[in-house]
Amino acid sequence: MAKMVKSTAVVSVLATLILTVLYQKMNIGILLTLAITAGTIAYHFVMRLAVGSIVNAIMHNHADYRKPWYQMHSFEKKLYEKLGVKKWKGKMPTYDPSLFSVKEKSFDEIVQATCQAEIVHEIIVVFSFLPLVAVIWFGSFMVFLLTSIGAACMDLTFVMMQRYNRPRLVKMAERMK
Repeated sequence: MAKMVKSTAVVSVLATLILTVLYQKMNIGILLTLAITAGTIAYHFVMRLAVGSIVNAIMHNHADYRKPWYQMHSFEKKLYEKLGVKKWKGKMPTYDPSLFSVKEKSFDEIVQATCQAEIVHEIIVVFSFLPLVAVIWFGSFMVFLLTSIGAACMDLTFVMMQRYNRPRLVKMAERMK
């Protein structure tokens, strides 16, 4: 997964640059549309890599999972049941599966990794709406809004997955102490 994310970031940045240069030389409208599309994709992938790297540099997968921020709220359990998180969580991609592997990590380390992953995805949800600033230059408010909402919803699924899994992992971590 990491390789795919990094490759997509590089390819989309290159596509943005090439399409922008082509548009400036040829002034063909579709090239501008493609450059904006590639640029938006580039933003979302580069931003995800940057947020993950910065949070990792700060947290190093160390978090106090007993802090209130990481605790499940009373409404969450019913929400996650209604959304069927248990059914789809195992089908979601993982950037670095080794961080959540019981063969490679202790339950305590895994719980801390879920906290860091949650923080990363929560920050990404907020940053998913920054492309709306581009409306000032390019218009197309609904396009930028819908892509931002789609990106934010994707990351919210990862937040839900971490929060759904954490209570069971905490129980296992406490049993192992």
